[in-house]
Amino acid sequence: MITLSALLLNLAGAALVYLASAQQNLLKNPLRVTARLAGWVLIIAGTICWLIVAGTGAGISAALTTLMLAWVILPYLAWWRSPDATETDTP
Repeated sequence: MITLSALLLNLAGAALVYLASAQQNLLKNPLRVTARLAGWVLIIAGTICWLIVAGTGAGISAALTTLMLAWVILPYLAWWRSPDATETDTP
């Protein structure tokens, strides 16, 4: 159960940090700075959960892998949702 909590905390934190970035394309306007701060708090909480469940080395590795996975998937999700992604240039 704590593993699922760690996973969800890290994913939610990564999403908040991404959505608060000026470079994000999922929302019309980025979230405020407080959302970014809340995202980092969730990431720290998720990392602590990973450390409790898996130990130091594996916990850090699991936390970083979860964050990297989320930060790679979110821009692709934004690209997939954009109207330009479905257009083709064939006549």
